[in-house]
Amino acid sequence: MTTTTVGGRGVQYAPVRRLTVLYDAQCSLCRFLRDWLMRQRQLVPLDAVPVGSEEARSRFPYLDHASTFEEITVVGDGGQVYRGPAAWVVCLWALAEYRPLSHRFSTPSGLRLARGAVLAAAKYRGAQWRQRSGKAGRDAYGGRSGWAYDPAAGWVFVGPSACDTGCAAPD
Repeated sequence: MTTTTVGGRGVQYAPVRRLTVLYDAQCSLCRFLRDWLMRQRQLVPLDAVPVGSEEARSRFPYLDHASTFEEITVVGDGGQVYRGPAAWVVCLWALAEYRPLSHRFSTPSGLRLARGAVLAAAKYRGAQWRQRSGKAGRDAYGGRSGWAYDPAAGWVFVGPSACDTGCAAPD
């Protein structure tokens, strides 16, 4: 499991006594998981803070907050930063009932399974974001150029079949 430290705080081996989970407050899946985490018996206390919020920025001024919108991020009280699958594993590690499972997920094959769960959640979250923002069919800049990025197929033309003057769209 990979952990990074931030702010030049040599804390690689510092004990973790509290964790902060940064979650997307606009995502129904993220809110559901936050509520589930908060209902569990915790061996290590968990705080839940919305990504990009004033609280997140004031607690962690050294953190790249733009990247916290892209993947789950958990921050330890000693400055440890866990992202992606490692963040899910450390959340399970903090829970009494799931700590043994977290040890299994911390193996190379377990991390592959955890990565699959993170990717599935990210796909769901991305679909929710596009639906919520009305950005389906829009390009990376929010315009209606007719081109959109599909993670499975790359850039695809999704615009109208003919231009405004009635000519056929190019192939």
